[in-house]
Amino acid sequence: MTAILVVLGLIPGIPLGIIPVPIVLQNMGVMLASLILKPKHATMSIFLLLLLAALGLPVLSGGRGGLPILLGPTAGYMFSWLLTPFLIYFGLSFLKNKKSITLKLLVVWLAGVICSDLIGTIWLTIQSQVPFMTALFSNLAFLPGDTIKLILAFTMAKALKVQPFSENTLL
Repeated sequence: MTAILVVLGLIPGIPLGIIPVPIVLQNMGVMLASLILKPKHATMSIFLLLLLAALGLPVLSGGRGGLPILLGPTAGYMFSWLLTPFLIYFGLSFLKNKKSITLKLLVVWLAGVICSDLIGTIWLTIQSQVPFMTALFSNLAFLPGDTIKLILAFTMAKALKVQPFSENTLL
């Protein structure tokens, strides 16, 4: 899964100009890992990606790496990825016996997109000294693309018919 995250990082981010955070595909990989692996294993694969980046390897979007990236404006988003598998698992475990795809997508959206954006916004506010509400409203630009990436990750996990959490699948 770490290799998939690295491959998704080969695709350069798309800068928005209104916020020092680009649109990237790696967060789709984080959501996919969270859906097809156990939370511990998904978190380890994400941690390995961040460790490789900290060591200076160009594994982040657009071939970036190094400690300055992990301390810069995008760091909050990346570190929130470490929580994503547990948040998705926790949310989906409440829906284990439910058939509603819409409800499951909503839970994954809240855990994989909204929580990540909120943590990223808090870090961006602290690191860049951007007013919180400005940073929060700037994140609205990410919601449509992140929602599409979420649907793609969810669809891929379903298509793989993965049963990530023992005998019972949460999807």
